[in-house]
Amino acid sequence: MLVSVAIPVLDGGSLLRDVLSAVRRQVVPDGVELELVVCDSGSRDGSVEAVVRAGGEVVEIEPASFGHGTTRNLLMERSRGELVAFLTQDAVPASDRWLARLVAGFDASDRVGLAFGPYLPRPDASPMVARELTAWFARLSPDGAVRVDRLGEAERAIPPRDLYGVRAYFTDANGCVSRAAWAAVPFRPIAYAEDHALALDMLRAGWAKAYVPDAAVVHSHEYGIWDWLRRSFDEARAVADLYGLTDLGDLRRLARGVRGAVGADLRATGGLGAAGGRAGRYPLLVRSLAHHGARAAGTALGARAAGLPPALAGALSLERRA
Repeated sequence: MLVSVAIPVLDGGSLLRDVLSAVRRQVVPDGVELELVVCDSGSRDGSVEAVVRAGGEVVEIEPASFGHGTTRNLLMERSRGELVAFLTQDAVPASDRWLARLVAGFDASDRVGLAFGPYLPRPDASPMVARELTAWFARLSPDGAVRVDRLGEAERAIPPRDLYGVRAYFTDANGCVSRAAWAAVPFRPIAYAEDHALALDMLRAGWAKAYVPDAAVVHSHEYGIWDWLRRSFDEARAVADLYGLTDLGDLRRLARGVRGAVGADLRATGGLGAAGGRAGRYPLLVRSLAHHGARAAGTALGARAAGLPPALAGALSLERRA
């Protein structure tokens, strides 16, 4: 069986080289062959050369033609694997068995179209980001077992909003796609949340998805406060449209969420009474309030993006989408 690893790239830098090295170290079962296919959209930092040295095939496109769904469909078309494992240029497989474990996820049940694994925070991740990632992926499988989600025939017409959250979650920063399933249900050519849309569409088409807790990648982001707001704006706009979430920007709910997240950050790091006294925790309190407050503000604005002037929406978007 041929399995492909597919990565969209733009100026991947040293993290891309880490990803490529980790892919080359993968130990796959007997009879499994691995290919590496990268779509580069205008790198100028040697990323293309790094992929070639790693034995990968490079598909080059113009920067303006990049699209999250469109480019991943192109990678599916240009790869040959029965299964195609997607990474991003900064998602580093955490073990040399990462790919083998993802592939094994397709044996967890019948008609599995998607398998995915968690993110581990980088060693230098902020306490807020580290706790958020750890808590989210723990929700997907509290007992650490492979989780399989599917929809019964009677459920396939339920509103998308009823599937928002754990049940329909999928990520193509660490996710594997069955070619047979993709042939029937490709990525939507949308600007954002293409992985959420793919999971929704596949579940509705009768395919299952498997979450594999031990198929982890090291993948987390750190932004300044303004860019956290902008990233959350993009996320909220996309998921509100996709799932039909008319109340995503509810201010009271967002305020409660900020309060709960800040409390969780303080508990995760020992609370205000930890060594160093109460004053020693105030810098974290300030950072946590700023972080979660910016994310809440971005969510509130993103949920209302349709009513904003295009120029303002473009300024608020981290990806500069009007």
